[in-house]
Amino acid sequence: MSMVILASGSRARRFSKRLMQVAITLFGLLLLTFFIGRVMPIDPVLAIVGPDADQSTYQQVYQQLGFDKSLAAQFGIYFSNLLHGDLGNALLTGKPVLDDIIRVFPATMELATMAIIVGAGLGIPLGVLAAARRNSVSDYVVRIISLAGYSTPIFWVGMMGLLVFYAWLGWVGGAGRVDLGLDGLVPRRTGLMTVDALLTGNGTVFWNAINHLILPAALLGFHSLAYISRMTRSFMLAQLSQEFIITARVKGLTERQVIWNHAFRNILVQLLTVVALAYGSLLEGAVLIETVFSWPGFGSYLTGSLLLGDMNAVMGCVLVVGVIFVMLNLLSDMLYQLFDPRTKS
Repeated sequence: MSMVILASGSRARRFSKRLMQVAITLFGLLLLTFFIGRVMPIDPVLAIVGPDADQSTYQQVYQQLGFDKSLAAQFGIYFSNLLHGDLGNALLTGKPVLDDIIRVFPATMELATMAIIVGAGLGIPLGVLAAARRNSVSDYVVRIISLAGYSTPIFWVGMMGLLVFYAWLGWVGGAGRVDLGLDGLVPRRTGLMTVDALLTGNGTVFWNAINHLILPAALLGFHSLAYISRMTRSFMLAQLSQEFIITARVKGLTERQVIWNHAFRNILVQLLTVVALAYGSLLEGAVLIETVFSWPGFGSYLTGSLLLGDMNAVMGCVLVVGVIFVMLNLLSDMLYQLFDPRTKS
């Protein structure tokens, strides 16, 4: 009984320590972003009143935004409002930043989720194949694909993809999430166009949304595929050189059993972190693809806010990105314990 109580207390202490680390990380991220935003050579007041406004109007807005106070006081006000769920209003839309993020984030989530399915679904098997057939033609092909996907500028790939597969071949939809004639036909429920179309039973909008989603998701997936396949190959090569692999082969196990049942199972925990970080990068780093494809998502919103100097929106977006990465790391830790019980200790 006492051992159970001690184990429960230990888990509670570890959980509390992790929560404290998360809180400190997010607070530091918010603090750094706030002060960087205040020293940027962009005048948000001028973005509101316009270059032709007189000095009295400028000064009035300047005071309304609290810029006449010290930086510490400004941050204190912002942090106090944040604790009450208020991220401020966005200059770009005039609406609360939280409402804007809730509106645009599902579009990026839909795109990033499809992309990580492509990237992990193809990248992991290709990485395993390259490691299992090291220095063969298959290995060289996978390495060339990884190098091309990792080094080719994503905006150039996006433009070439639109030119070839949309303009020339007509295999996929163009810019946007659906055709203009279908936009607004499906009521918003989740913000995920394909899911909302299925919930309302509108097959036309669903297949049109899929048609528009395929190309940008595939290009983003190709970019993450390069990273995932390279890391998978590296992890597998390290495992295939271990003595237990030689022992398994001596016992007469097939090469398939050696690779998938022994070597691959040992890298599964490492791959969880790789895929989680790749997914987080897609959620916050799909800016260029969203710009090329006129995709109304989180990346486009963040870019527009940065160009306008809207620090309320920028800080809200940065906070969301920080929370995403922290939550993905927590999820990875939980999956570690599921797939590798040794980490529980």
